[in-house]
Amino acid sequence: MIKHSMLNLGQKRSFAAVVAVILAIMIAVSPAVNAAQITDRSVVLGTSLASASTTYTFNFTVPSATVIQSASFTACTTASGACTTPAGFSAASSALSSQPVNVGDASGWTVDTSAPGSLRISNASNSTAPTGSQTVAFSNVTNPSALNETFFMRIQTYSGSDWTTGLIDEGTVAASTAEQVVVTASVDETFTFSLASQVVPLGTLSTALTGSGTSVMSASTNAENGYSISIAGNTLTAGPNTITALTTPTASTVNSRQFGINLVSNTTPAVGTNVTGSGSGAAATGYNTANLFKFVSGDTVASAGAPTNSNTYTTSYIANIDGSTPPGSYQTVLTYVGTANF
Repeated sequence: MIKHSMLNLGQKRSFAAVVAVILAIMIAVSPAVNAAQITDRSVVLGTSLASASTTYTFNFTVPSATVIQSASFTACTTASGACTTPAGFSAASSALSSQPVNVGDASGWTVDTSAPGSLRISNASNSTAPTGSQTVAFSNVTNPSALNETFFMRIQTYSGSDWTTGLIDEGTVAASTAEQVVVTASVDETFTFSLASQVVPLGTLSTALTGSGTSVMSASTNAENGYSISIAGNTLTAGPNTITALTTPTASTVNSRQFGINLVSNTTPAVGTNVTGSGSGAAATGYNTANLFKFVSGDTVASAGAPTNSNTYTTSYIANIDGSTPPGSYQTVLTYVGTANF
């Protein structure tokens, strides 16, 4: 899973993007007249790849103590007004990944799939008021089919079990689809990264020369608590053979098997650029020191702790081989997950 929205990979999170961009962002909208505004809301998509079947995890805090017997999470092309379901989005095969947390009773919640544009749960026997912060996680949700499309999930809670009776609280979060990027490498030939339709040649891997290259991502948010960007995936692999991932910040050393990244300017090898832009985002610990590289799936690689203008991050990739590295076509698919924290 990748934590969006917001976005990778049940907790508040921050924003996303490159070597397969995964994104989840959240925004606040004007409160409805007859319902209280849900606070601290976010959604994390397992993947933001268009048309993918994935998980949607909603984290939020309801302001009302009224017992909830149903809740809906409806996909719309706009944040307010009449709701049009984004093309390709479907909740028809959705299921609960686990029983909702702090919504009420710890069991008895079921999913209704009769409205393909809306993720819906209900528990007609629930008699327990919500407490603390709530988490509702769905699986088998189909993303919208358009690439790089922003869409909105409208959250509503009800005192009745029919998603109509007794509207209690509501709020809106936003998410976006994005493409994946395949990273490929050929030992003794050309090492390249693919970003959308672009190819970045990295030279030939040898025991005397480091292969290196870059990709670029950017992030901004108006979320109160900023955003974070994490990375998920495997090291470079060709069949049963791999190039060793650096699990701690390590210098690039020729004639050794290494694969790692960082988000700063380096001199050994000469690759990368420091974070730019007028925002407050920064590279994360482990990925913010020149000439030291690391790759651990699930790590946060960049973040901002408050609302921020855009920052541009240049991710530098390095690969080294030793004399016993088997030849082959090495590749990996990496996913960046961004989540905004409202």
